[in-house]
Amino acid sequence: MRLKTLALLTLTLLAVGCSSNDTKELEPAELPKFNAEVQLKKEWSRSIGDGQGETYNRLTPVVYGDQIYAADVTGLVVSMDRLTGKVNWKQDLEVPISGAVGAGYGLVLVGTLRGEVLALDVSTGEERWRSQVSSEVLAAPAVNGDVVLVQTQDDRLIALDIDTGNQRWSYESSPAVLTLRGTGAPLLTNQLAVAGLSSGKVIALDTQRGLPVWEQRVAIPQGRSELERVVDIDGGLLLSGGTLYVATYQGRLAALDLESGRILWQRDASTSSGVALGYGSVYLSQASGTVEGVDERSTTVLWSNDALARRQLSGPSVFSSYVAVGDMEGYLHLLSQVDGRFVARTRIDSAGMRAHPVVEGDWLYAYGNGGKLVALTIRRQD
Repeated sequence: MRLKTLALLTLTLLAVGCSSNDTKELEPAELPKFNAEVQLKKEWSRSIGDGQGETYNRLTPVVYGDQIYAADVTGLVVSMDRLTGKVNWKQDLEVPISGAVGAGYGLVLVGTLRGEVLALDVSTGEERWRSQVSSEVLAAPAVNGDVVLVQTQDDRLIALDIDTGNQRWSYESSPAVLTLRGTGAPLLTNQLAVAGLSSGKVIALDTQRGLPVWEQRVAIPQGRSELERVVDIDGGLLLSGGTLYVATYQGRLAALDLESGRILWQRDASTSSGVALGYGSVYLSQASGTVEGVDERSTTVLWSNDALARRQLSGPSVFSSYVAVGDMEGYLHLLSQVDGRFVARTRIDSAGMRAHPVVEGDWLYAYGNGGKLVALTIRRQD
């Protein structure tokens, strides 16, 4: 069993666990009752093969143009009209997909457990190229029109030529001894390749040669055991203007200057699912199940909702005036951006929901662990 899987299993037990053999494990919080203020209307629903599978994948769909692209763990990739759900094409790659889905510049990109990166034609689904990298790809590749950037399980960043898949450069770093299973998706601009590492650091590299531009430690490992010292950055990075937002497990939520890596502000936090931004606030799902809204200027917690404790929440997404999160039982929750109160709830997939919701305009796309992809819009209550 790989160390990443071992760490994940142990940390999961700790999250719900007990301090002694005589202490009963805490159950996930029961769903609170509330008066719905808006209605989530299902526009269409599709089944995407076997969904996330049993290996704790987060195969998040991606919207590109007027299409939405989704993949399942067995290698099925599907292109659909994002407004109607009509299937444009399907491609069965017959390889175990673990990093999905990236899209841009005419390509749909996925990574595999075998350490491969596959590029498909965005219009037809035909394979354009396939490239072998150093180890499993557990997050969606990024693309900027010149290179495809991949982050592997062993904390390497690899740039591939967008046309051929040939390796341009590779950057190696030393992964932590124990980590959560997964990596955050890297981020690409025209000049910088940016990624969060299992060591709690963020690294920015020159896109042309892969040389370091800056490095910033966001979280410092603390504690006596290796489990206590896990500070992975697994939820990906969020870029808004020139500010980069990042959060770590058992560490911190921070805002960094993109050009220099300088920390603009930081506060204690613990999450493996990333952050969202809206209305001047940063939103995050803490590992405990608490959802928080933090003022992006003062770092003050504006509101905190702990009613979903231990429900293994997905990362948050901003949807209209609300914050959307999924949970382990497949419920999608809408919370007010103003004060964190519940305003709507619907069940997406009884197998649960790990991938964060995808928002495009007035539409939200929720992808359940069992493979159910649902398109939703908001209808106001009469």
